[in-house]
Amino acid sequence: MKNSLIALPMFVILACALVGCVAGGTTTGEGPHLSAMQCNDLTALKSNGTPTPERSRSELAALRAAGYDPLRFDPHYPNNLQAAQRQVDRWYQQDCQQARPG
Repeated sequence: MKNSLIALPMFVILACALVGCVAGGTTTGEGPHLSAMQCNDLTALKSNGTPTPERSRSELAALRAAGYDPLRFDPHYPNNLQAAQRQVDRWYQQDCQQARPG
């Protein structure tokens, strides 16, 4: 009886976490994925602008939004980072290029 009282909340938490992972992994395509500041920072980094801590944090936030977590052990390390970079590049093309004329 005592174990079932502990197991039930753990099961509910696990179920909610799994639902969150599934829902977080899908993109609806609605609205921009990158903020205007992230677009500016990524544009500066792509054009060989001076890397600043703010620009690096902005890029890291975009990579995290794309699913990359630098604090977690990742047995698929360069592949997952590169996949996140490709996702951020797609978002950049979609969100940032539309805001700029030409």
